[in-house]
This record gives sequence, structure tokens and C-alpha cells, in this order.
Amino acid sequence: MGTDNRNRWLAFMVLCLGSFMIVLDTTIVNVALPSIREDLGFSEASLAWVVNAYMLFFGGFLLLGGRLGDLYGHRRLFAIGIAVFTAASLAAGISSSQAILIVARAAQGLGGAIVSAAGLSLMMSLFTEPAERAKAMGIVGFISAGGGSVGVLLGGILTSFFGWHAVFITASIMNAIAALMAWFVLRPMRRTQIESARMDVAAAPAV
Repeated sequence: MGTDNRNRWLAFMVLCLGSFMIVLDTTIVNVALPSIREDLGFSEASLAWVVNAYMLFFGGFLLLGGRLGDLYGHRRLFAIGIAVFTAASLAAGISSSQAILIVARAAQGLGGAIVSAAGLSLMMSLFTEPAERAKAMGIVGFISAGGGSVGVLLGGILTSFFGWHAVFITASIMNAIAALMAWFVLRPMRRTQIESARMDVAAAPAV
């Protein structure tokens, strides 16, 4: 019983790390926006797409990410989501044009949506008792708030000393570590069995 409980909280820590990285990325990029604009020649209007591309794909694919987790397993989707987020962060970090950066940010939003949806479902599966679930959600809220604060500080340091590329490269390294931890720590969970289930992928971004 003690070992199972310890493993459960270890899995929860991995899920919290995923949530932390999603929030961290949002704030850390905002700090780097002036440097990105100057280096890549963004206008005031086009610079907004560095943020908007991420937010549109993140919000638009949250429901699809949850549905995919129901069909193919939340553990698998969580690890895949972090992998997508990591690859997109690396692509953003080495980008040399506006178009590549915006596409990479959109891919980050997609990966972030999958991580958030699958991670929440996994947390609900780990904690079934109301008291434990409330405690877990409180911890997640605290960590998310901390991620925002750390992102502002870390973004300023990285941008000042290493340039805006370092913001995304650092995020890709941290996410790669989170992806490995997720794959080895999280247990496979039974996927939801829904007969004649169908997905309306085209409708997901319209939500």
C-alpha cells in the first residue's frame, strides 16, 4: 500500500512538471517578444501571431486532446504531447524566419493542448477520493502560478545573456526530460471503451 501510494505521488509529480512547463512557456516567451521582433523584423501586428498562434491551437484542440486520450490512452497521449511540444520548442529555437517561428508556435499549442487534457484526466484517475483530489488540484494551481513567476524571471535572464533563441532551446531540453520521466513513471491506463466511437477532428478548432 505504501509503495503504491508513493508511486502514485511520483506519477503526480511528473504530471505537475508537464503542467509547469506549459505555463512556463507562455510567460517566458512573452518576455522575449521585443527581442524576437527586433531580430526577425516583425511588425506590431505580425508579432501578435507569435502569441496568437499558440493560443488558438491550444484552445482549439483541448477537447480533441481529451477525446484522443479516451480512445488511445491518456498516458500515451501525455508522452506524445510533451514530445510534440519539445520538438516544436526546438524548431522555434532554431528558427530564422517569421513563418517558421509562427508554425512552431502553433505546433507548441497543439502539444500543450494534448498535455493539458491528458494530464488532467490522468490526475483524476490517480486521485478518486474527494479530499485527495482537492489536495492534488490545489497543488497543481500553486505550481501553475509558480510557473508564471519563474517564466518571467527565467525569460529575462536567458534573453538578456543568451538571446531569445535560448528561451525555446531551454524549454525543449526541460520538456525532453519531462517526456522521458512520463514514459517510464506513468503506468498504462485502460482506455475508455466506447462502441462505434467517432471523432470530429475538423470541428475541434471551432470549439
